[in-house]
Amino acid sequence: MDTERRLERYRAADRWPTEEALAAMLDNQMGAFAAVRQALPALAQAVRAAAERLRNDAGRLVYVGAGASGRLAVQDGVELYPTFDWPHDRLIYIVAGGEAALVQSREGAEDDAEAGAGAIREHAIGPADVVLGIAASGTTAFTRAAIRTARERGALTIGMANNPAAPLLNEAEHALLLATGPEFLAGSTRMTAGTAQKLALNLFSTQTMTELGRVYDGLMVNVVASNAKLVERGRRMVEAITGCDEATASEAHSAAGHDVKLAVLLVDGMTLEAGRRCLARARGDLRLARDLEPEPIHET
Repeated sequence: MDTERRLERYRAADRWPTEEALAAMLDNQMGAFAAVRQALPALAQAVRAAAERLRNDAGRLVYVGAGASGRLAVQDGVELYPTFDWPHDRLIYIVAGGEAALVQSREGAEDDAEAGAGAIREHAIGPADVVLGIAASGTTAFTRAAIRTARERGALTIGMANNPAAPLLNEAEHALLLATGPEFLAGSTRMTAGTAQKLALNLFSTQTMTELGRVYDGLMVNVVASNAKLVERGRRMVEAITGCDEATASEAHSAAGHDVKLAVLLVDGMTLEAGRRCLARARGDLRLARDLEPEPIHET
């Protein structure tokens, strides 16, 4: 298994000068970028499939992992609500050992295959859902069982691993091989393998949300304005997208309840109700909504 092999050139690293050891660690980490670049074609296929599955109003994005991989998965997922306003009830984290494993290592939990499969059944995972399983070795029993069970239940499954012969890659519908090779510290996959996983997760979630219409011209137009900084960022986005002045952007942003997309449509000349209707028809995609003619409101 590549991630477990020891590289001879690092054998005496514990006796190297500090600067030399740090430089060697960094050089090894650079392999993460090359590994992710090699995986881009497969990653693109997985993104397109995930976005298509999640366009329904019920599909959930499910992250599965153990140890460092599980913690990286949760780190990625928790950012989707504040950044893209992805609903909390459409995010699920299945981590070996449960929430306690996020702050204290519970290594033995990764061997519990029944717990992985059981969690999929407990959450009633089905055809509307996307399940992403992450394991550096690609042999983790918990993650593999979760992916197998999710696939049997009709979910879209994506497996991410750092070893070419990883069985997880064969068990998922979409295989993401991040071939990072041996670590600076043999077997310490929180290092280069983990860096590659973090990179790939960033790319996967950001592009999936982009294809779901939650990004416009490189701006996170679904951002949740939970503090003063984000309110101001939202106002600047309205100004940048529409070309209006600061006062107009601020007024529209406030009137829209700090909803950037709705504020843009207000500046475009729509009413609040017409803007909401156009966004609903466009499934939240601002670019599509701006091209729609508001539907007449028929009184009953």
